[in-house]
Amino acid sequence: MGAFPIAEEVVLKLRKQLGISTLAQASIRQIVQLADGLQDYCGEGFIRTEMGVPGLPAAPVGVTAQVAALHEGVASVYPPIQGVPTLKEELSRFARLFMNLELPARGCIPTVGAMHASLLAFMVANRRDPAKDTTLFIDPGFPVQKRQLGVLGMKYAHFDIYDYRGDKLRAKLEEFLQQGHIGTFLYSNPNNPAWICLTDKELEIIGELATKYDVVVLEDLAYFGMDFREDFGRPGVQPFVSSVARYTDNYVLLFSASKIFSYAGERLGAVLISDALFDREFTGLSSHFLSTRFGPALLQEALYATTAGASHSAQRGVAAALKAVNDGVYDFTGALQPYGERARQMKQLFLKHGFHLVYDQDEGRSLADGFYFTVAHKGLTGEQLLAELLRFGISAITLDTTGSSRTEGLRICVSHTRSERMAVLEERLRLFAAARA
Repeated sequence: MGAFPIAEEVVLKLRKQLGISTLAQASIRQIVQLADGLQDYCGEGFIRTEMGVPGLPAAPVGVTAQVAALHEGVASVYPPIQGVPTLKEELSRFARLFMNLELPARGCIPTVGAMHASLLAFMVANRRDPAKDTTLFIDPGFPVQKRQLGVLGMKYAHFDIYDYRGDKLRAKLEEFLQQGHIGTFLYSNPNNPAWICLTDKELEIIGELATKYDVVVLEDLAYFGMDFREDFGRPGVQPFVSSVARYTDNYVLLFSASKIFSYAGERLGAVLISDALFDREFTGLSSHFLSTRFGPALLQEALYATTAGASHSAQRGVAAALKAVNDGVYDFTGALQPYGERARQMKQLFLKHGFHLVYDQDEGRSLADGFYFTVAHKGLTGEQLLAELLRFGISAITLDTTGSSRTEGLRICVSHTRSERMAVLEERLRLFAAARA
């Protein structure tokens, strides 16, 4: 442990080389580069909590099926743009068995990851009505989705849900909706970075207002079923994963295989479009699309113009993984339990050494131990705290970049801190605490 603390001037010099003027607004990829450089400098591996990447092997059933598909020759065959039929059917079954939703296969459209799914949804949903050209983010959230809107030349507004849980959410949403410019809502559930989960009361409020004001809800399910307070891993058996889809027809669900199947490297996700929304006509779409129907505009134009489909072999792999889950022979939530245990251990260590949790409850109920949690330290901003932790071999990202109003906080991802690294984390937190004593 003699490499720590790293001299402050070393960190500042490397930040200058990387063009990082402020850690508060540094992107995840910039923090990755900074931590990589500091690791090289000191010769010690960092505790890497900055990037939300899987820390478990990919679902074996998916890998086996994907390899078989490649041997069958699919690499030389364009996939159908609407998706491989088996994947579409398994996505539809998955929605029925794990969410209690009837979602026909035609609205289940594979994409190049959930990032592509949100991009497509923005491209279409925000052009339905020229007056409704703005996305409202229920933050904190994934920073790159705002960057997508910037690339598209679209507008967004946002607020931090921290002070607006439960019934307070209705009035806050209507503050924006009454202005008439909101076309879409976006939130993640479970939430990246805070790991809060919207309650059914909150989802009902969002759904009711989406119908009342004709807003399309983009519900990001990248961490589907990973609220480990409940057992969501049994097909066709309650409890079902909560969704705004129970309360409105104006929804697009953003599905990802990256975390639930640890399939991040294959970039395979999906948009799951409400059947009612799929067929709706919007004259405003004619400004950018040949079709004025929501589903065809997204599928035949937005998707075609961006990627013309998703990886053929990856679709086959994820279809096999979903079939195993739907058939009850592969427990995806059981396979993900190590994340919950890592979070439990890491939270204890941070709390032991003087930190506190930032987001800690869902309307009086303690948050699950899952993929992320948020911490702060008395007397330090998030930027100051990150600057100090980097000197002790711990990387993270500030909550500033996520749209959070809690600028004292950091997001901690647990995925790459395995049990054998917990002693290293504790020693570095001990050194940090001693330096501040």
